Amino acid sequence: MRSLTSALSLLVLALSATANGESTTDDGLRLTLSAEELLEQRTFARNQVAEESLSLEEAVARALEGNRGLRAERLQTAIEGTFEAQERSVFDPALFAEFDVFRDREEREFEGFTQDSFFSERRGQAGLQQSLPTGTDLTLSVRSSRVNSSFQNQIEYTTRAGLSLTQALLRGGRIESNLVRLRQASLDVEASEYEVRGFVEQLITDVEGRYWDLVLADAQIAIFEEALAVARAQLDQTERRIRAGDRPETEAVSARAEVALRRQGLIDARADRARAQDALARLLQADNGGLWDTRLEARSEPELERYALEPLDAYVALARDHRADLNETRLRVQRNQLEVVRTRNGLLPRLDFFVTLGQSGYADSFSRTWRDRQGDGYDLAAGLRFEMPIGNRAAEAEHTRARLTRQQIQETLANLEQLAIEDVRATWFDAARVREQIQAQKETVELQEELLRVEQTRFRVGAGTALAVAQAQRDLLESRLRLTETVVRFRQLSTELLNASGTLLLHRGIDAPGAERVEILL
Repeated sequence: MRSLTSALSLLVLALSATANGESTTDDGLRLTLSAEELLEQRTFARNQVAEESLSLEEAVARALEGNRGLRAERLQTAIEGTFEAQERSVFDPALFAEFDVFRDREEREFEGFTQDSFFSERRGQAGLQQSLPTGTDLTLSVRSSRVNSSFQNQIEYTTRAGLSLTQALLRGGRIESNLVRLRQASLDVEASEYEVRGFVEQLITDVEGRYWDLVLADAQIAIFEEALAVARAQLDQTERRIRAGDRPETEAVSARAEVALRRQGLIDARADRARAQDALARLLQADNGGLWDTRLEARSEPELERYALEPLDAYVALARDHRADLNETRLRVQRNQLEVVRTRNGLLPRLDFFVTLGQSGYADSFSRTWRDRQGDGYDLAAGLRFEMPIGNRAAEAEHTRARLTRQQIQETLANLEQLAIEDVRATWFDAARVREQIQAQKETVELQEELLRVEQTRFRVGAGTALAVAQAQRDLLESRLRLTETVVRFRQLSTELLNASGTLLLHRGIDAPGAERVEILL
Protein backbone atom coordinates (compact mmCIF):
# COMPACT_ATOMS: atom_id res chain seq x y z
CA MET A 1 0.00 0.00 0.00
CA ARG A 2 2.94 2.35 0.60
CA SER A 3 3.74 2.34 -3.09
CA LEU A 4 0.17 3.46 -3.83
CA THR A 5 0.52 6.57 -1.65
CA SER A 6 4.12 7.62 -2.30
CA ALA A 7 3.34 9.98 -5.20
CA LEU A 8 0.64 11.82 -3.30
CA SER A 9 2.87 12.03 -0.20
CA LEU A 10 5.49 13.93 -2.19
CA LEU A 11 2.78 16.27 -3.41
CA VAL A 12 1.63 16.85 0.18
CA LEU A 13 5.15 17.79 1.26
CA ALA A 14 5.56 20.17 -1.66
CA LEU A 15 2.32 21.99 -0.94
CA SER A 16 2.87 22.01 2.84
CA ALA A 17 6.24 23.67 2.36
CA THR A 18 4.49 26.70 0.85
CA ALA A 19 1.85 26.95 3.59
CA ASN A 20 2.42 29.28 6.59
CA GLY A 21 0.25 30.01 9.62
CA GLU A 22 -3.21 28.63 10.35
CA SER A 23 -6.48 28.89 8.49
CA THR A 24 -9.82 29.89 9.93
CA THR A 25 -13.27 30.12 8.48
CA ASP A 26 -15.33 33.27 8.51
CA ASP A 27 -16.74 32.38 11.96
CA GLY A 28 -13.28 31.74 13.37
CA LEU A 29 -13.44 27.90 13.27
CA ARG A 30 -9.98 26.43 13.30
CA LEU A 31 -9.36 24.04 10.41
CA THR A 32 -5.72 22.97 10.79
CA LEU A 33 -3.40 21.84 13.53
CA SER A 34 0.34 22.19 13.73
CA ALA A 35 2.55 19.17 13.19
CA GLU A 36 3.51 19.16 16.86
CA GLU A 37 -0.12 19.14 17.98
CA LEU A 38 -1.05 16.34 15.58
CA LEU A 39 1.90 14.27 16.79
CA GLU A 40 0.96 14.92 20.41
CA GLN A 41 -2.65 13.84 19.85
CA ARG A 42 -1.68 10.64 18.03
CA THR A 43 0.90 9.71 20.68
CA PHE A 44 -1.66 10.28 23.45
CA ALA A 45 -4.29 8.13 21.69
CA ARG A 46 -1.87 5.26 21.09
CA ASN A 47 -0.71 5.26 24.69
CA GLN A 48 -4.29 4.64 25.84
CA VAL A 49 -4.68 1.38 23.86
CA ALA A 50 -2.48 -1.71 23.73
CA GLU A 51 -1.11 -2.51 20.29
CA GLU A 52 -0.34 -5.83 18.66
CA SER A 53 1.25 -6.29 15.28
CA LEU A 54 0.10 -9.31 13.28
CA SER A 55 1.17 -10.84 10.01
CA LEU A 56 -1.39 -12.72 7.94
CA GLU A 57 0.13 -16.06 8.93
CA GLU A 58 0.06 -15.14 12.61
CA ALA A 59 -3.60 -14.14 12.38
CA VAL A 60 -4.51 -17.48 10.80
CA ALA A 61 -2.54 -19.38 13.46
CA ARG A 62 -4.26 -17.44 16.24
CA ALA A 63 -7.68 -18.26 14.79
CA LEU A 64 -6.91 -21.98 14.45
CA GLU A 65 -5.75 -22.04 18.05
CA GLY A 66 -8.35 -19.92 19.81
CA ASN A 67 -11.52 -19.60 17.70
CA ARG A 68 -14.46 -20.73 19.82
CA GLY A 69 -16.53 -21.86 16.85
CA LEU A 70 -13.72 -24.17 15.71
CA ARG A 71 -13.46 -25.66 19.19
CA ALA A 72 -17.16 -26.44 19.15
CA GLU A 73 -16.86 -27.98 15.68
CA ARG A 74 -14.00 -30.22 16.77
CA LEU A 75 -16.09 -31.51 19.65
CA GLN A 76 -18.61 -32.84 17.12
CA THR A 77 -16.01 -35.30 15.80
CA ALA A 78 -15.40 -36.53 19.35
CA ILE A 79 -19.14 -36.87 19.87
CA GLU A 80 -19.52 -38.92 16.67
CA GLY A 81 -16.68 -41.14 17.89
CA THR A 82 -18.71 -42.08 20.95
CA PHE A 83 -21.47 -43.43 18.69
CA GLU A 84 -18.91 -45.59 16.88
CA ALA A 85 -17.69 -46.98 20.21
CA GLN A 86 -21.29 -47.61 21.23
CA GLU A 87 -22.01 -49.61 18.07
CA ARG A 88 -18.76 -51.55 18.46
CA SER A 89 -19.77 -52.51 22.00
CA VAL A 90 -22.62 -54.60 20.56
CA PHE A 91 -20.07 -57.35 19.83
CA ASP A 92 -18.26 -57.08 23.17
CA PRO A 93 -18.51 -60.09 25.53
CA ALA A 94 -20.62 -59.56 28.63
CA LEU A 95 -20.54 -61.20 32.05
CA PHE A 96 -23.84 -61.97 33.75
CA ALA A 97 -24.85 -63.36 37.12
CA GLU A 98 -28.05 -63.83 39.07
CA PHE A 99 -29.11 -65.28 42.41
CA ASP A 100 -32.58 -65.96 43.81
CA VAL A 101 -34.19 -67.67 46.78
CA PHE A 102 -37.51 -69.55 46.78
CA ARG A 103 -39.31 -70.86 49.87
CA ASP A 104 -42.70 -72.56 50.17
CA ARG A 105 -44.42 -73.84 53.35
CA GLU A 106 -47.82 -75.56 53.46
CA GLU A 107 -50.14 -77.17 56.02
CA ARG A 108 -52.56 -79.83 54.81
CA GLU A 109 -55.27 -81.74 56.68
CA PHE A 110 -55.72 -85.39 55.71
CA GLU A 111 -58.12 -87.73 57.50
CA GLY A 112 -57.92 -85.73 60.68
CA PHE A 113 -54.20 -85.33 60.62
CA THR A 114 -52.36 -82.08 59.87
CA GLN A 115 -49.34 -82.44 57.62
CA ASP A 116 -46.70 -79.68 57.57
CA SER A 117 -44.49 -79.47 54.43
CA PHE A 118 -41.92 -77.05 53.23
CA PHE A 119 -39.70 -76.54 50.20
CA SER A 120 -36.80 -74.08 49.76
CA GLU A 121 -34.40 -73.53 46.91
CA ARG A 122 -31.45 -71.23 46.39
CA ARG A 123 -30.31 -70.78 42.80
CA GLY A 124 -27.35 -68.98 41.33
CA GLN A 125 -26.11 -68.60 37.78
CA ALA A 126 -23.11 -66.87 36.19
CA GLY A 127 -21.64 -66.90 32.74
CA LEU A 128 -20.34 -65.15 29.67
CA GLN A 129 -22.29 -64.28 26.53
CA GLN A 130 -21.33 -62.68 23.25
CA SER A 131 -22.87 -61.79 19.88
CA LEU A 132 -20.68 -62.16 16.79
CA PRO A 133 -20.93 -60.29 13.46
CA THR A 134 -21.72 -63.64 11.83
CA GLY A 135 -25.16 -63.63 13.49
CA THR A 136 -24.05 -66.07 16.17
CA ASP A 137 -25.03 -65.76 19.85
CA LEU A 138 -22.87 -67.70 22.30
CA THR A 139 -23.56 -68.27 25.98
CA LEU A 140 -21.30 -70.15 28.42
CA SER A 141 -22.85 -70.53 31.85
CA VAL A 142 -22.64 -72.32 35.17
CA ARG A 143 -25.81 -72.86 37.22
CA SER A 144 -25.96 -74.16 40.77
CA SER A 145 -28.87 -74.82 43.12
CA ARG A 146 -29.42 -75.91 46.74
CA VAL A 147 -32.72 -77.70 47.49
CA ASN A 148 -34.08 -78.51 50.93
CA SER A 149 -37.56 -79.99 51.48
CA SER A 150 -39.60 -82.06 53.83
CA PHE A 151 -39.87 -84.75 51.17
CA GLN A 152 -36.21 -85.76 51.29
CA ASN A 153 -33.87 -86.69 54.03
CA GLN A 154 -30.95 -84.42 53.10
CA ILE A 155 -30.11 -81.22 51.30
CA GLU A 156 -29.41 -81.71 47.61
CA TYR A 157 -26.94 -79.64 45.58
CA THR A 158 -26.98 -79.48 41.79
CA THR A 159 -24.44 -77.86 39.45
CA ARG A 160 -24.71 -77.62 35.69
CA ALA A 161 -22.19 -76.22 33.16
CA GLY A 162 -23.46 -75.60 29.67
CA LEU A 163 -22.83 -73.99 26.31
CA SER A 164 -25.57 -72.69 24.05
CA LEU A 165 -25.28 -71.46 20.48
CA THR A 166 -27.85 -69.73 18.30
CA GLN A 167 -27.09 -69.09 14.64
CA ALA A 168 -29.28 -66.89 12.41
CA LEU A 169 -29.74 -68.50 9.02
CA LEU A 170 -31.84 -65.88 7.21
CA ARG A 171 -32.56 -62.54 8.89
CA GLY A 172 -29.42 -61.41 10.68
CA GLY A 173 -27.31 -64.19 9.18
CA ARG A 174 -25.03 -62.06 6.97
CA ILE A 175 -21.99 -60.23 8.26
CA GLU A 176 -22.49 -57.16 6.04
CA SER A 177 -26.00 -56.58 7.41
CA ASN A 178 -24.92 -57.08 11.02
CA LEU A 179 -22.07 -54.56 10.66
CA VAL A 180 -24.26 -51.85 9.08
CA ARG A 181 -24.69 -49.81 12.26
CA LEU A 182 -20.97 -49.92 13.06
CA ARG A 183 -19.98 -48.95 9.52
CA GLN A 184 -22.53 -46.14 9.51
CA ALA A 185 -21.12 -44.79 12.77
CA SER A 186 -17.62 -44.98 11.28
CA LEU A 187 -18.80 -43.06 8.21
CA ASP A 188 -20.38 -40.45 10.48
CA VAL A 189 -17.01 -39.92 12.17
CA GLU A 190 -15.31 -39.56 8.79
CA ALA A 191 -18.03 -37.20 7.56
CA SER A 192 -17.58 -35.04 10.65
CA GLU A 193 -13.88 -34.74 9.79
CA TYR A 194 -14.78 -33.40 6.35
CA GLU A 195 -17.27 -31.07 8.01
CA VAL A 196 -14.53 -29.76 10.30
CA ARG A 197 -12.23 -29.35 7.30
CA GLY A 198 -14.84 -27.27 5.52
CA PHE A 199 -15.30 -25.17 8.66
CA VAL A 200 -11.54 -24.60 8.93
CA GLU A 201 -11.31 -23.56 5.28
CA GLN A 202 -14.16 -21.09 5.73
CA LEU A 203 -12.62 -19.81 8.96
CA ILE A 204 -9.30 -19.14 7.23
CA THR A 205 -11.16 -17.46 4.37
CA ASP A 206 -12.98 -15.23 6.86
CA VAL A 207 -9.79 -14.43 8.78
CA GLU A 208 -7.87 -13.50 5.65
CA GLY A 209 -10.83 -11.52 4.34
CA ARG A 210 -11.14 -9.52 7.58
CA TYR A 211 -7.37 -9.09 7.72
CA TRP A 212 -7.34 -7.50 4.29
CA ASP A 213 -10.34 -5.38 5.26
CA LEU A 214 -8.16 -4.02 8.07
CA VAL A 215 -5.30 -3.40 5.63
CA LEU A 216 -7.74 -1.63 3.32
CA ALA A 217 -9.09 0.50 6.18
CA ASP A 218 -5.56 1.55 7.19
CA ALA A 219 -4.72 2.41 3.59
CA GLN A 220 -7.92 4.44 3.25
CA ILE A 221 -7.16 6.34 6.45
CA ALA A 222 -3.69 7.16 5.16
CA ILE A 223 -5.12 8.33 1.83
CA PHE A 224 -7.76 10.49 3.52
CA GLU A 225 -5.22 11.96 5.94
CA GLU A 226 -2.93 12.91 3.07
CA ALA A 227 -5.88 14.20 1.06
CA LEU A 228 -7.00 16.27 4.06
CA ALA A 229 -3.48 17.69 4.45
CA VAL A 230 -3.44 18.60 0.74
CA ALA A 231 -6.90 20.20 0.99
CA ARG A 232 -5.83 22.25 4.02
CA ALA A 233 -2.64 23.33 2.29
CA GLN A 234 -4.70 24.35 -0.75
CA LEU A 235 -7.07 26.29 1.53
CA ASP A 236 -4.13 28.09 3.15
CA GLN A 237 -2.72 28.99 -0.23
CA THR A 238 -6.12 30.18 -1.48
CA GLU A 239 -6.68 32.39 1.57
CA ARG A 240 -3.24 33.92 1.21
CA ARG A 241 -3.99 34.72 -2.42
CA ILE A 242 -7.34 36.24 -1.37
CA ARG A 243 -5.65 38.39 1.27
CA ALA A 244 -3.12 39.46 -1.33
CA GLY A 245 -5.96 40.47 -3.63
CA ASP A 246 -5.07 37.96 -6.35
CA ARG A 247 -8.29 35.96 -5.91
CA PRO A 248 -11.91 36.78 -5.09
CA GLU A 249 -13.23 35.66 -1.71
CA THR A 250 -15.59 33.17 -3.38
CA GLU A 251 -12.54 31.02 -4.25
CA ALA A 252 -12.27 30.02 -0.57
CA VAL A 253 -15.71 28.36 -0.55
CA SER A 254 -14.74 25.40 -2.74
CA ALA A 255 -11.47 24.96 -0.81
CA ARG A 256 -13.29 24.91 2.54
CA ALA A 257 -15.87 22.47 1.16
CA GLU A 258 -13.05 20.19 0.07
CA VAL A 259 -11.54 20.27 3.56
CA ALA A 260 -14.92 19.42 5.08
CA LEU A 261 -15.42 16.52 2.67
CA ARG A 262 -11.97 15.14 3.44
CA ARG A 263 -12.63 15.35 7.17
CA GLN A 264 -15.94 13.55 6.66
CA GLY A 265 -14.23 10.83 4.62
CA LEU A 266 -11.54 10.44 7.29
CA ILE A 267 -14.17 10.03 10.01
CA ASP A 268 -15.93 7.35 7.98
CA ALA A 269 -12.63 5.59 7.26
CA ARG A 270 -11.75 5.45 10.94
CA ALA A 271 -15.18 4.03 11.74
CA ASP A 272 -14.69 1.42 9.01
CA ARG A 273 -11.36 0.48 10.57
CA ALA A 274 -12.95 0.02 13.99
CA ARG A 275 -15.53 -2.32 12.50
CA ALA A 276 -12.90 -4.22 10.51
CA GLN A 277 -10.77 -4.67 13.62
CA ASP A 278 -13.70 -5.95 15.68
CA ALA A 279 -14.59 -8.43 12.94
CA LEU A 280 -11.01 -9.74 12.91
CA ALA A 281 -10.74 -9.73 16.72
CA ARG A 282 -13.86 -11.87 17.06
CA LEU A 283 -12.32 -14.55 14.84
CA LEU A 284 -9.06 -14.50 16.81
CA GLN A 285 -10.51 -14.34 20.32
CA ALA A 286 -9.32 -16.92 22.82
CA ASP A 287 -10.60 -17.54 26.34
CA ASN A 288 -9.57 -14.18 27.78
CA GLY A 289 -11.23 -12.10 25.03
CA GLY A 290 -8.61 -9.39 25.42
CA LEU A 291 -8.44 -8.33 21.78
CA TRP A 292 -11.48 -6.07 21.97
CA ASP A 293 -9.37 -3.34 23.58
CA THR A 294 -6.18 -4.04 21.61
CA ARG A 295 -5.27 -2.10 18.49
CA LEU A 296 -4.36 -4.64 15.83
CA GLU A 297 -1.77 -3.54 13.30
CA ALA A 298 -1.64 -5.55 10.07
CA ARG A 299 1.88 -5.67 8.72
CA SER A 300 1.40 -7.97 5.70
CA GLU A 301 0.86 -6.54 2.22
CA PRO A 302 -1.10 -8.08 -0.67
CA GLU A 303 1.96 -8.87 -2.86
CA LEU A 304 -0.03 -9.47 -6.01
CA GLU A 305 2.87 -11.03 -7.88
CA ARG A 306 2.63 -14.10 -5.63
CA TYR A 307 -0.93 -14.86 -6.67
CA ALA A 308 -1.49 -15.79 -10.30
CA LEU A 309 -4.71 -17.23 -11.63
CA GLU A 310 -4.59 -20.78 -12.97
CA PRO A 311 -6.91 -21.85 -15.83
CA LEU A 312 -10.55 -22.16 -14.88
CA ASP A 313 -10.72 -25.88 -15.71
CA ALA A 314 -7.99 -26.59 -13.15
CA TYR A 315 -10.00 -25.06 -10.32
CA VAL A 316 -13.15 -26.91 -11.40
CA ALA A 317 -11.32 -30.25 -11.45
CA LEU A 318 -9.83 -29.58 -8.01
CA ALA A 319 -13.23 -28.68 -6.62
CA ARG A 320 -14.70 -32.02 -7.72
CA ASP A 321 -11.98 -33.88 -5.84
CA HIS A 322 -11.25 -31.73 -2.79
CA ARG A 323 -14.31 -29.76 -1.74
CA ALA A 324 -15.21 -30.88 1.78
CA ASP A 325 -18.96 -30.53 1.30
CA LEU A 326 -18.92 -32.78 -1.78
CA ASN A 327 -16.87 -35.46 -0.03
CA GLU A 328 -19.07 -35.25 3.04
CA THR A 329 -22.17 -35.76 0.88
CA ARG A 330 -20.53 -38.74 -0.83
CA LEU A 331 -20.06 -40.28 2.60
CA ARG A 332 -23.74 -39.66 3.32
CA VAL A 333 -24.58 -41.55 0.11
CA GLN A 334 -22.48 -44.49 1.28
CA ARG A 335 -24.17 -44.36 4.67
CA ASN A 336 -27.61 -44.56 3.08
CA GLN A 337 -26.53 -47.43 0.85
CA LEU A 338 -25.73 -49.33 4.04
CA GLU A 339 -29.22 -48.47 5.26
CA VAL A 340 -30.61 -50.16 2.16
CA VAL A 341 -28.57 -53.25 3.02
CA ARG A 342 -29.91 -53.27 6.56
CA THR A 343 -33.55 -52.84 5.59
CA ARG A 344 -33.25 -55.49 2.86
CA ASN A 345 -32.17 -57.89 5.58
CA GLY A 346 -35.36 -57.00 7.47
CA LEU A 347 -37.47 -58.36 4.61
CA LEU A 348 -36.26 -61.90 5.28
CA PRO A 349 -38.06 -64.24 7.68
CA ARG A 350 -36.27 -65.25 10.85
CA LEU A 351 -34.87 -68.78 10.87
CA ASP A 352 -32.48 -69.61 13.70
CA PHE A 353 -30.64 -72.79 14.48
CA PHE A 354 -29.95 -73.40 18.17
CA VAL A 355 -28.05 -76.03 20.13
CA THR A 356 -27.49 -76.39 23.88
CA LEU A 357 -24.94 -78.76 25.42
CA GLY A 358 -24.38 -79.28 29.14
CA GLN A 359 -23.49 -81.62 31.95
CA SER A 360 -24.84 -81.72 35.50
CA GLY A 361 -23.62 -82.99 38.83
CA TYR A 362 -25.64 -83.94 41.96
CA ALA A 363 -24.33 -84.32 45.53
CA ASP A 364 -25.03 -83.59 49.14
CA SER A 365 -22.56 -80.66 49.16
CA PHE A 366 -21.65 -77.97 46.71
CA SER A 367 -17.99 -78.97 46.38
CA ARG A 368 -18.83 -82.58 45.54
CA THR A 369 -21.10 -81.62 42.65
CA TRP A 370 -18.00 -80.85 40.59
CA ARG A 371 -16.68 -84.40 41.19
CA ASP A 372 -19.84 -86.49 41.21
CA ARG A 373 -20.77 -86.01 37.57
CA GLN A 374 -22.91 -88.32 35.43
CA GLY A 375 -19.85 -89.96 34.00
CA ASP A 376 -19.93 -89.58 30.27
CA GLY A 377 -23.52 -88.42 30.34
CA TYR A 378 -24.67 -85.06 29.04
CA ASP A 379 -27.75 -83.18 27.96
CA LEU A 380 -28.20 -81.91 24.42
CA ALA A 381 -30.95 -79.91 22.76
CA ALA A 382 -31.02 -78.67 19.17
CA GLY A 383 -33.63 -77.35 16.80
CA LEU A 384 -34.88 -74.61 14.49
CA ARG A 385 -36.93 -71.54 15.27
CA PHE A 386 -38.97 -69.82 12.53
CA GLU A 387 -40.76 -66.48 12.58
CA MET A 388 -42.32 -64.36 9.83
CA PRO A 389 -44.77 -61.47 10.22
CA ILE A 390 -47.81 -61.84 8.00
CA GLY A 391 -47.58 -59.17 5.31
CA ASN A 392 -44.32 -57.77 6.73
CA ARG A 393 -45.51 -54.27 5.80
CA ALA A 394 -43.34 -52.45 8.34
CA ALA A 395 -40.11 -53.94 6.94
CA GLU A 396 -41.21 -53.28 3.35
CA ALA A 397 -42.03 -49.65 4.14
CA GLU A 398 -38.67 -49.17 5.87
CA HIS A 399 -36.81 -50.66 2.91
CA THR A 400 -38.73 -48.51 0.42
CA ARG A 401 -37.97 -45.41 2.47
CA ALA A 402 -34.27 -46.29 2.52
CA ARG A 403 -34.17 -46.71 -1.27
CA LEU A 404 -35.98 -43.42 -1.86
CA THR A 405 -33.70 -41.62 0.59
CA ARG A 406 -30.67 -43.01 -1.24
CA GLN A 407 -32.02 -41.69 -4.53
CA GLN A 408 -32.73 -38.33 -2.90
CA ILE A 409 -29.18 -38.00 -1.55
CA GLN A 410 -27.73 -38.94 -4.94
CA GLU A 411 -29.76 -36.17 -6.56
CA THR A 412 -28.61 -33.80 -3.81
CA LEU A 413 -25.01 -34.72 -4.52
CA ALA A 414 -25.44 -34.06 -8.25
CA ASN A 415 -27.05 -30.70 -7.53
CA LEU A 416 -24.32 -29.82 -5.03
CA GLU A 417 -21.64 -30.57 -7.63
CA GLN A 418 -23.32 -28.17 -10.04
CA LEU A 419 -23.52 -25.47 -7.36
CA ALA A 420 -19.84 -26.01 -6.54
CA ILE A 421 -18.84 -25.60 -10.18
CA GLU A 422 -20.97 -22.46 -10.44
CA ASP A 423 -19.32 -21.10 -7.29
CA VAL A 424 -15.83 -21.76 -8.66
CA ARG A 425 -16.61 -20.23 -12.05
CA ALA A 426 -18.23 -17.12 -10.57
CA THR A 427 -15.29 -16.53 -8.21
CA TRP A 428 -12.76 -17.11 -10.99
CA PHE A 429 -14.51 -14.64 -13.32
CA ASP A 430 -14.58 -12.01 -10.55
CA ALA A 431 -10.90 -12.55 -9.78
CA ALA A 432 -9.92 -12.34 -13.45
CA ARG A 433 -11.96 -9.16 -13.91
CA VAL A 434 -10.50 -7.51 -10.82
CA ARG A 435 -6.97 -8.50 -11.79
CA GLU A 436 -7.35 -6.82 -15.17
CA GLN A 437 -8.76 -3.69 -13.57
CA ILE A 438 -5.69 -3.17 -11.38
CA GLN A 439 -3.40 -2.09 -14.21
CA ALA A 440 -6.05 0.15 -15.73
CA GLN A 441 -6.68 1.82 -12.37
CA LYS A 442 -2.96 2.31 -11.80
CA GLU A 443 -2.81 4.21 -15.07
CA THR A 444 -5.88 6.21 -14.01
CA VAL A 445 -4.15 7.23 -10.77
CA GLU A 446 -1.05 8.36 -12.66
CA LEU A 447 -3.18 10.44 -15.04
CA GLN A 448 -5.17 11.97 -12.17
CA GLU A 449 -1.94 12.91 -10.39
CA GLU A 450 -0.77 14.62 -13.55
CA LEU A 451 -4.09 16.45 -13.92
CA LEU A 452 -3.84 17.65 -10.32
CA ARG A 453 -0.35 19.01 -10.90
CA VAL A 454 -1.59 20.82 -14.01
CA GLU A 455 -4.52 22.41 -12.16
CA GLN A 456 -2.30 23.44 -9.27
CA THR A 457 0.17 25.01 -11.68
CA ARG A 458 -2.64 26.88 -13.43
CA PHE A 459 -3.94 28.06 -10.07
CA ARG A 460 -0.53 29.37 -9.01
CA VAL A 461 -0.10 31.36 -12.22
CA GLY A 462 -3.66 32.70 -12.00
CA ALA A 463 -5.07 30.76 -14.96
CA GLY A 464 -7.05 28.23 -12.91
CA THR A 465 -9.56 28.25 -10.08
CA ALA A 466 -9.68 26.70 -6.63
CA LEU A 467 -12.80 24.79 -7.73
CA ALA A 468 -10.88 23.10 -10.54
CA VAL A 469 -8.08 22.15 -8.14
CA ALA A 470 -10.63 20.76 -5.66
CA GLN A 471 -12.27 18.70 -8.39
CA ALA A 472 -8.88 17.32 -9.48
CA GLN A 473 -8.08 16.45 -5.87
CA ARG A 474 -11.41 14.72 -5.53
CA ASP A 475 -10.90 12.70 -8.72
CA LEU A 476 -7.43 11.66 -7.59
CA LEU A 477 -8.73 10.63 -4.18
CA GLU A 478 -11.51 8.53 -5.68
CA SER A 479 -9.20 6.84 -8.16
CA ARG A 480 -6.69 6.02 -5.42
CA LEU A 481 -9.42 4.62 -3.20
CA ARG A 482 -10.74 2.47 -6.04
CA LEU A 483 -7.24 1.16 -6.78
CA THR A 484 -6.67 0.28 -3.13
CA GLU A 485 -10.04 -1.47 -2.90
CA THR A 486 -9.35 -3.38 -6.13
CA VAL A 487 -5.94 -4.60 -4.96
CA VAL A 488 -7.33 -5.79 -1.64
CA ARG A 489 -10.40 -7.32 -3.29
CA PHE A 490 -8.23 -9.36 -5.66
CA ARG A 491 -6.29 -10.69 -2.68
CA GLN A 492 -9.55 -11.68 -1.00
CA LEU A 493 -10.87 -13.30 -4.18
CA SER A 494 -7.65 -15.33 -4.45
CA THR A 495 -8.41 -16.83 -1.05
CA GLU A 496 -12.08 -17.34 -1.87
CA LEU A 497 -11.14 -19.13 -5.11
CA LEU A 498 -8.88 -21.55 -3.23
CA ASN A 499 -11.67 -22.13 -0.73
CA ALA A 500 -14.19 -22.74 -3.52
CA SER A 501 -11.84 -25.32 -5.07
CA GLY A 502 -11.27 -27.04 -1.70
CA THR A 503 -7.48 -26.54 -1.78
CA LEU A 504 -7.04 -23.64 0.65
CA LEU A 505 -5.52 -25.80 3.39
CA LEU A 506 -3.18 -27.44 0.89
CA HIS A 507 -1.95 -24.05 -0.34
CA ARG A 508 -1.50 -22.79 3.22
CA GLY A 509 0.44 -25.91 4.23
CA ILE A 510 -2.09 -26.90 6.91
CA ASP A 511 -2.43 -30.64 7.51
CA ALA A 512 -5.95 -31.75 8.43
CA PRO A 513 -8.09 -34.87 7.92
CA GLY A 514 -10.30 -35.04 4.86
CA ALA A 515 -7.79 -34.18 2.13
CA GLU A 516 -8.61 -37.23 -0.01
CA ARG A 517 -11.47 -37.62 -2.45
CA VAL A 518 -14.23 -39.98 -1.31
CA GLU A 519 -15.17 -42.64 -3.81
CA ILE A 520 -18.71 -43.99 -3.63
CA LEU A 521 -18.58 -47.77 -3.24
CA LEU A 522 -21.57 -49.47 -4.88
